[in-house]
Amino acid sequence: MRLLIVLLLVSLSSVAQKLKKADKIMITNLQEHITYLADDKLEGRKAGTNGEKLARDYISNQFEKVGLEPKGEQGWVQPFEIYDGKQINSSTFLFINDHELKLNDEFFPFVFSPNANIEAAVSPALKEKGVPWFDDLKDIIEDNKENPHFDLGEAVKTIAAKAADKGATALFLYNTSGVADDLKFEPKDGSQPVSIPVIYMTAKGRQHYLSDESATLDIRLKTSIGDKKRTGYNVIGMLNNGAPNTIIFGAHYDHLGYGEDGNSLLPHSGAGEHQIHNGADDNASGTAALIELARMLKQSKDKNNNYVFIAFSGEELGLFGSKYFTEHPTIDLQKVNYMVNMDMVGRLNDTTKALTIGGYGTSPTWGSVFTTLGKQKYFTVKYDSSGIGPSDHTSFYLKGIPVLFFFTGIHSDYHKPTDDYNKINYTGEAFVIKYIQSLVDLTNDKGKLAFQKTRDNSFGTTARFNVTLGIMPDYSFSGSGVRVDNVSDGRPAQKAGIQAGDIIVQLGSYDTSSLETYMQALSKFSKGDKTTVKYKRGTDVKEGDVQF
Repeated sequence: MRLLIVLLLVSLSSVAQKLKKADKIMITNLQEHITYLADDKLEGRKAGTNGEKLARDYISNQFEKVGLEPKGEQGWVQPFEIYDGKQINSSTFLFINDHELKLNDEFFPFVFSPNANIEAAVSPALKEKGVPWFDDLKDIIEDNKENPHFDLGEAVKTIAAKAADKGATALFLYNTSGVADDLKFEPKDGSQPVSIPVIYMTAKGRQHYLSDESATLDIRLKTSIGDKKRTGYNVIGMLNNGAPNTIIFGAHYDHLGYGEDGNSLLPHSGAGEHQIHNGADDNASGTAALIELARMLKQSKDKNNNYVFIAFSGEELGLFGSKYFTEHPTIDLQKVNYMVNMDMVGRLNDTTKALTIGGYGTSPTWGSVFTTLGKQKYFTVKYDSSGIGPSDHTSFYLKGIPVLFFFTGIHSDYHKPTDDYNKINYTGEAFVIKYIQSLVDLTNDKGKLAFQKTRDNSFGTTARFNVTLGIMPDYSFSGSGVRVDNVSDGRPAQKAGIQAGDIIVQLGSYDTSSLETYMQALSKFSKGDKTTVKYKRGTDVKEGDVQF
């Protein structure tokens, strides 16, 4: 803490003469907020964890100190479910000759197994109708070990479908080759269940129970696969000025935890991978800004709007919290003037001083507002017109609400354990907050701003693919396929006839039963490629031509 204060004082020395007492108080507050939210004891604030609870308790306490009134569904908070894929329920079991096998250690069902109960006496060497079958994957694995396009998981589904067609009641698979198969339970695989349970016997399970293929085995099997869910919480407070319109300020407070959801950018070196991702900039910085804006606007004389402050959770998983709020609002969305989102506002570069503001095109009023604000001494403003972006303002834009997105840029610590509190530019963040307050002052007497649809950028933070369909997926969808939340004008998806609400099930020859398989399919194409896309609209299956 002392080192941080020393560094902070050094960073302030060049601008000390320009800082007012109120600015210094704000900077001290920002430092306290971010230091707490990015502390190791919060374990990276992963949505649905105790770390998230500690963070939301802190935020609600700060909202109360400011003088906000609770505007959640349960006091300050608004709970929502986060679909976390599938799980093997505890009622799953496998007995062979009255010996119970250990789940995951000796066997596991594949995620696409149906829920079933089976009892049978069977010899592994025989494939007869009405009983489980046993299959060694050795030949197919060895035949394809040099084939980069071979997908063993899809091959397993094909083998299971053929076995079911020939009368098998279950399929037990194992691997006696010397080639690792890397098969495992895939919780995010959204494939439709096959018609029979498919069980993988590990090397340990196979050696214990399948060493004699001519033996007769008494099998008792129960498979139970269910949805895995956790609960996230938005934290919502309000300054009710009795005004006709309301401005919403938002920032997500969740982060990556230990990177368990696969969204860490820490190189997989094999050492130190299980590390806390504290997310000081992403997005303790925006959350701290939210608290300080609430404090400043509580003291403001601007009363022509009400102000709602929302700390969202579940953003890192796909805008879960903001999407839930816009579909279950605790205020009248028809009376929302505009929404301001602050995500990663704590790393203003002292050299480039670049501040990016997204959503510039979402209202015709923004042009005159930013012209009046004029050129800033402390930072250079870069504008992005799109209302679609990789953060929570997108959820509001899709409801026809003007938005702004404040962002000081990607850096080398993004989504890594090194995004810590001592790297925040607290003075720079304070100037960003003051700039937002000036913007609010300017819009105070303009009434309700008109909404304007923009030409939307492709959704994402990193260039993972050479091509895009031009959709925003519904990350909360738990069914098979990729449900479309929004379609960008002029992009391949729109030209193929896809609309919001459609479910994409195939891209070219590639299955898109889940978001992961959809992204894998996209990675197979390059600009200029032509293919087809299959999608469901209600019960109808449609197909459209795509050119990337």
